[in-house]
Amino acid sequence: MRLAFLGTPDFAVACLSALVEAGHEIAVVYSQPPAPRGRGQDLKPSPAHAFALARGIPVRTPVSMREPAEIEAFAALNLDAAVVVAFGQILPGEVLDAPRLGSFNLHASLLPRWRGAAPIQRAIMAGDKVTGVEVMAMTEGLDEGPVLASETVRIDALETAGTLHDRLASVGADLLVRTMAAVERGEAVAKAQAPDGLTYAKKIRPKEARLRWTKPAAELDRKIRGLSPFPGAWFELPTEKGPVRVKALLSQVEEGSGAPGEVLDDRLLIACGDGAVRLLRVQREGKGPQEAQVFLRGFPVAAGTVVL
Repeated sequence: MRLAFLGTPDFAVACLSALVEAGHEIAVVYSQPPAPRGRGQDLKPSPAHAFALARGIPVRTPVSMREPAEIEAFAALNLDAAVVVAFGQILPGEVLDAPRLGSFNLHASLLPRWRGAAPIQRAIMAGDKVTGVEVMAMTEGLDEGPVLASETVRIDALETAGTLHDRLASVGADLLVRTMAAVERGEAVAKAQAPDGLTYAKKIRPKEARLRWTKPAAELDRKIRGLSPFPGAWFELPTEKGPVRVKALLSQVEEGSGAPGEVLDDRLLIACGDGAVRLLRVQREGKGPQEAQVFLRGFPVAAGTVVL
């Protein structure tokens, strides 16, 4: 089919690549405008933008798809369908309805649970045992469209947002290709979302990333894994030169008790309001991620230390 693909982050790239490999004609890729990235904060294209450029696919990066000129240009593409994967804009009805067969979205949750911007992170932070990916026919409401296909994925005990992201991207790309083939054949059946079980996956705010050791260990463990690798849940470690910010990137709940924030042994077991968490992977500010044992060889943390 002749498709437009609208997507921005790494999660979208797996889907775009799979559609190309399946033989679809990608008339154009829409992505968010280049943004400051890296240490130099130079303007760089999004992952989906860069993928398209490398394969000679035209790219458009409008600030808003609601501008009349953008709507007109989109309609002029004479598309069979549009595919949206983590694009980053709410699309108007004129855009959604322009393709001959409609517009379709791959979403990283089992709808109606976790509609919105951060379904992968929120699923882990909430302690969900399963999540998944679904392809829906798009409507103007936020992730409200009827579902055409879904796949369920288990959330493991040491799952992080990063590892779950990669698994869902792979499963989602395969599901999307199969679903678009069914759409092309006229065999796809859309089913309305369940009326109950609705939750919203709000965008992750920077203030959420600070660890508060008075919280229960289970809650802090889920936050650590749900915010790993980005933005990274963090705390401050006292040193002779002042506090050093450390990101906690992987953890597990263990038995232990003490004052909240008290380090209970020499292997980063930290007391919480209820129970304790063992930090398994950390990242000191200005450094790369390290396994805890490697971090401790160069930066020992004695039992009795109180982290903030």
